[in-house]
Amino acid sequence: MESLSRKERWIILGAAIAGLLFDGVELGLMPIASLSVTEDLMGDQYTAAAGGDWFARFTAALMLGAAIGGIAIGNLGDIIGRSRALGVSILFYSVFAGLGAFVQTQEQMLLLRFLVGLGVGGVWPNAVSLASECWPDKSRPLVAGLMGAALNSGVLLLSQIALYWHITAESWRWIFFLAAFPTLLGLIVFLAVPESPSWRGVQRQGASPQVSKKGGSLWELFRPPLLRVTLVGIALGAIPLVGAWAASKWMIPWADKVGGASYPGYKGMAQGSWAIGAVLGSFCGAQIAAYLGRRTAYAAISIAATLATLVLFLGTQPLQPSFLPLVFIQGFVVTLYFGWLPLYLPELFPTRVRAAGSGIAYNVGRFATAVGVFLAGLLFAWQGGSYPAVGASCGLIYAFGILAILWAPDTSKLSLDRQDPV
Repeated sequence: MESLSRKERWIILGAAIAGLLFDGVELGLMPIASLSVTEDLMGDQYTAAAGGDWFARFTAALMLGAAIGGIAIGNLGDIIGRSRALGVSILFYSVFAGLGAFVQTQEQMLLLRFLVGLGVGGVWPNAVSLASECWPDKSRPLVAGLMGAALNSGVLLLSQIALYWHITAESWRWIFFLAAFPTLLGLIVFLAVPESPSWRGVQRQGASPQVSKKGGSLWELFRPPLLRVTLVGIALGAIPLVGAWAASKWMIPWADKVGGASYPGYKGMAQGSWAIGAVLGSFCGAQIAAYLGRRTAYAAISIAATLATLVLFLGTQPLQPSFLPLVFIQGFVVTLYFGWLPLYLPELFPTRVRAAGSGIAYNVGRFATAVGVFLAGLLFAWQGGSYPAVGASCGLIYAFGILAILWAPDTSKLSLDRQDPV
């Protein structure tokens, strides 16, 4: 198998990290801008309940798009190559995010958030597969941690921008212009970033064209012997995603509602506190998995995430001294998953279907997330617009991770170059 130079490996890692960094910006954009967008577009018809309802709709649209994009563009990475599919993903999320600056109705924004989601979903499986296949096994926990941290560094970056340049009902379109900035990055990645030697090796063997004639490597994942690991991967990826979007993200509009009138930058402080914890947590997740073992680490994270979320929503509230420290702790704990996942999910699948398999495992959970967020919006209205009630109720999803990990195989000693299933 061909080898990469040290310079080429660093270029690949840099491209993967940059793609995930701006992916994080897109994921953090609507939690911090949604209420301002809705208040402006609805005008006199705006209410706090409507703000929460549209936040849930925007999130559900993004998650639905990400689920479809993660599967379709993840599969594309097994066909045309990881680096080119990564470039396509970045172009999708940056171009359609930029068009959000021109919307005149909530429905237009809803459609654009779905299209942004296609790119958001496609970045993760291709970036993770590309970087994982291009670095030696001993470096992979560090590489996985850096990629997990990159995603949440994007959320942190956005929070700091919002802290100093406020997003309000009178001034929000500028943030969508800014979100179009990675368009140039997408073109560079598509045209100039080296490809995975493992993927090229499979291409030379003729595996990919053969699979493509059967309709794409996607379908192999839903037949034995890969069906079992695909289902396990979906469950393990779905729990942290549903928890993050159906539960954790409510803290930002909660902070905006309670503190926004007297302190417009407070929601930026809340998202910044969460994001700092998230950057550290998503980096440490892979290191904990390497130290404790994949299965033990996931179970421990699930217990801690459940407790941290309940304490945040039931034990404090915005503007209290304990709120921002607890936001930081919750952000750290629940994002340990997102350092664990880029280490574990590529290990489940052989090279020929790794991008598609990782994309399905990570992103099918977003279908559940879209449904979960929509139901959380209904629950929010049913509970009288109570942010702590909906956050605490939905946070119980993390407890299911303790059961899901029981069916997961131990992959710590498996080679990424294998062609056989676990």
